[in-house]
Amino acid sequence: MSESLVRTDLHPLSSHAWRQQCRTQLHQQGALVLRNFLQPAALAAIVAEGDAQRHRAYHTQSKHNVYLMKTDPAFSDTHPRNREVSSTKGCITDDVIAPDSPLRQLYDDALFQSFLCEVLDEEALYPYADPLSSINLHYASHGKELGWHFDNSSFAITLLVQKPTGGGRFQYVKDLRDADASEMNYPGVADVLDEQQPVEELAIEAGDLVLFRGRNSLHRVTPTEGDVTRMLAVLAYNTAPGIALSETARMTFYGRL
Repeated sequence: MSESLVRTDLHPLSSHAWRQQCRTQLHQQGALVLRNFLQPAALAAIVAEGDAQRHRAYHTQSKHNVYLMKTDPAFSDTHPRNREVSSTKGCITDDVIAPDSPLRQLYDDALFQSFLCEVLDEEALYPYADPLSSINLHYASHGKELGWHFDNSSFAITLLVQKPTGGGRFQYVKDLRDADASEMNYPGVADVLDEQQPVEELAIEAGDLVLFRGRNSLHRVTPTEGDVTRMLAVLAYNTAPGIALSETARMTFYGRL
């Protein structure tokens, strides 16, 4: 791991004791924020790359329920199982990220992947088999948001590249459902959607790396406010080799194959 990329003085990725500390925090809180993870020069290079490639972003606006599932006719449209929320974003894909980008250097780094495996309790991590999905850079200009939802994957790895002037706050409710037990907790979800339940909020600054377990934790990003676009890198790995995002999903998220 190059010290020109990561603040290894703050984040000793090779230390087993430090890894275990991170693992414990992620397990207990469902989220881990590693502040000032990137060196300032590396972060500046990613911001510059994001600005230069922003015109290539594919923009989507969608309505979905928090479970990211098709509408269930057994429930009304206003039931939390079917109630719709909005998500709007722009995204550039892995094939647009430069070979020498700090994002790619970080994604491919063996020490970084080893650190992630130990913290996430995974034996190995693999890139996506398709050319678009491994590294994504998301843009959220004024008014753009990510609506309440549960993830389909067990973990997410993100890096805040540029913080907006206002809004863009990451909010969540830990372990609101138990997907493995098919316990969807409709009353709890309704309370969150109706703003009847307190939510937790992660204070995230540009350059912070975030590990989050969102399969059972409901979460959202509030609408961006102001002229500064929120930029967020998503580093997506699989736990088995040879897995590609489906063609349907790629057309939905990226507008191409």
